[in-house]
Amino acid sequence: MKLERKEFIKGIIKENPTFVLALGLCPTLAVSTAMSNGLGMGIAATFVLLGSNIFISLIKNIVPDRIRIPCYIVVIATFVTITELFMKAYSPALNRALGIYVPLIVVNCMVLGRAEAYASKSSVKNSIMDALGMGLGFTLALLLISGIREILGLGTFFGYKIIKSYEPMFIFALPSGALLVIGLLMSLFGLLKNKKT
Repeated sequence: MKLERKEFIKGIIKENPTFVLALGLCPTLAVSTAMSNGLGMGIAATFVLLGSNIFISLIKNIVPDRIRIPCYIVVIATFVTITELFMKAYSPALNRALGIYVPLIVVNCMVLGRAEAYASKSSVKNSIMDALGMGLGFTLALLLISGIREILGLGTFFGYKIIKSYEPMFIFALPSGALLVIGLLMSLFGLLKNKKT
């Protein structure tokens, strides 16, 4: 039980995919303009991570070494396709907002890296906890970045105007604002990490 909890928590803080490992930055930069987009991308990535980690952990002993990466990509692509079809059916507006970045989860280093580095070597139970921790860490990072960008850049929170007389700082709604916010938050995580050691 202790190992499973450790696997879950490491993805949130110690090995946060965005702020510590710097994985999945392309979709993070692109979709973090609004909190609804960040939440949608985080849930989609978590679902793909969870499904692929479980499946890869189950088939790890029957997949030959020389074709393991192509097999993992097929598994991940299957879960990405399920996610994309579900979004197209039940949330077309979110699907349009996330655009090409949902299909690109297939080649996201975070997902493929967890499949290769963790799920292919661990039990199903530990793989589930790893996927949930990494997914939650990625989702929280997206929500933090998109929250800062949406509040400062648009003056809204989940699309609702929060301060009537606020003049938004439009730079935060631009890609350069995403780089600025991510850079500052990565620096903060680095300082906190160095303080603990």
